[in-house]
Amino acid sequence: MLNTKNSRRLRCFAAAFGLAATTCFAILPSFGADNKPAETKTVEVKSNGTVDMTKLLEPGKGKEMVEGNADAPVTIVEYASVTCGHCAAFFNETLPSIRDKYIKTGKARLVFREFAYDARAQAGYMLARCVPEDRYFPMIQVLFERQMEWAAADDALPPLKKIAAMAGLDENGVEACLKNQSVLDEVKSSFERGKEFGVTSTPTFFINGKKYEGALSVDEMSSVIDSFLK
Repeated sequence: MLNTKNSRRLRCFAAAFGLAATTCFAILPSFGADNKPAETKTVEVKSNGTVDMTKLLEPGKGKEMVEGNADAPVTIVEYASVTCGHCAAFFNETLPSIRDKYIKTGKARLVFREFAYDARAQAGYMLARCVPEDRYFPMIQVLFERQMEWAAADDALPPLKKIAAMAGLDENGVEACLKNQSVLDEVKSSFERGKEFGVTSTPTFFINGKKYEGALSVDEMSSVIDSFLK
């Protein structure tokens, strides 16, 4: 039988997929009138170069995974691996504030691209692509939240099956997904495409064409975004 703490955690993960009425503020923070994001301070962030934004946004082999409005003045393209600790830190600690301050307000959009440099990351991304599209980002969120439970496990498959089940993918669906060559090709294509733009580590961001490497803090990413909104 699950203890109270573990039961609460499972309900929270289920809520992330929209599978339960329970709200988990630790995973899906809500900023209302009395709980606004903290003010950010302007900091200088050095770019690692630039790329042709038109070329960067050309359609790839797989469906683009995007959060935000297509006409947002700032486009953030992130290359990340679900087995990368720095990527998990960004997704869990920085992105919630960026999402509320810029993405939900129409100032920026996030184009999330898979950069799977190991087999476990490939498997995680394949499963995320096999669940209903509206559960892709919640699935990525839970993969990052529970990263050490599956990415560092002796056998990653059992915990991955549990995560996939929360997104509505049963055991047969998991097995079929992981054998689906077209889905694997989409994930591999995203990796190869990232290398074409000089991605060598994760996370790597391209913000309106400027390249930044490493897990940017809220203040750092806010400063870069704000520089395009002046």
